[in-house]
Amino acid sequence: MAEFWTEKRVVISPDPGALTASVARRFLERITSRLAEGKTAHVALTGGVIGTEVLRAIGADPAREAVDWTRVHFWWGDERFVPRGSDERNERGAREALLDRIAVPAENVHVIASSDAGLSMDEAAEAYAAELARFGKRDRAWPSFDICFLGVGPDAHIASLFPDRAEIQVRDRAVVPVRNAPKPPADRITLTRPVINASKRVWMVVSGVDKAGALGLALAGASYDSVPAAGAKGRKRTILFVDEDAAAKVPLELIDQEY
Repeated sequence: MAEFWTEKRVVISPDPGALTASVARRFLERITSRLAEGKTAHVALTGGVIGTEVLRAIGADPAREAVDWTRVHFWWGDERFVPRGSDERNERGAREALLDRIAVPAENVHVIASSDAGLSMDEAAEAYAAELARFGKRDRAWPSFDICFLGVGPDAHIASLFPDRAEIQVRDRAVVPVRNAPKPPADRITLTRPVINASKRVWMVVSGVDKAGALGLALAGASYDSVPAAGAKGRKRTILFVDEDAAAKVPLELIDQEY
């Protein structure tokens, strides 16, 4: 029998609406607490339907008005290498759902270059790595995200780190291009595992019965190479926020009733 990773905890909501509302509320509480300590917050966003709906819920919550967004920096875990105006850009969904609804300075929103920005994929990856390095520390060339949002695909991919591909093995770079991805669009740019796992908190948000198998494998400590979600973990907390459909194969001992 597989040995379960006890440091990962699962919080279950009854349905997608309750899930996104719960994550939004916890996000605003966490960011407010961080800023109350006089610190700056760095947040890595994810795309996808459920990830964007979480941002929409944050943008609709009146509590967002009490946040000093000038001290919050937004990044992306990955981006589709398509034109800036494309609906497939994670950036576009995030702006419509949240970023255009809050008073965050433009310089605090760190976007990955689009395909029409005049850079090749390799150059775009290098440029984003350089931007991350501006906020790095002595021991790493990137910020430690206070919260790193991740979606999980039915194949257990996170960001644009797909199963059994070379990008998963990269340890010496912060950002890499992804070509011929198994999920369209084929060209992408992604953070690597060391950057994700340097986050203080990794929050995976998972919805739908089609994700139940991937979630079960991730919690069972499967190989990171074949199940990328299994290897994502924050330095302080790793929480999987899921709805009941996605939770079908979650062991009872990993469900956190109090978080």
